[in-house]
Amino acid sequence: MPQAVRRQRARKAQRLEARVTRDQKRLIERAAELRGTTVTEFLVVSAQQAAAETIRNHETLVLRDAARDVFINALLNPPRPNEALRSAARRYRAEMGL
Repeated sequence: MPQAVRRQRARKAQRLEARVTRDQKRLIERAAELRGTTVTEFLVVSAQQAAAETIRNHETLVLRDAARDVFINALLNPPRPNEALRSAARRYRAEMGL
């Protein structure tokens, strides 16, 4: 059996199950029909998109929080200027005639 076929089968070896109401099932079946896909494919694609978006939103918030903390810390506790910064400040003052 080709490796690509084995990988595809391995990917689809896991199961998810959910209990739904009759109305939820009808709604999902109608949506799948409108998309021209099976209920299973509709559910898998929809769940995967929702999962990816949830993870992306969470990671974005975490990164924003981390960046905010670094920024605030730099404002409240600025590092002492190193020689390169002092040299740049001297050049700036000289060029500006300050």
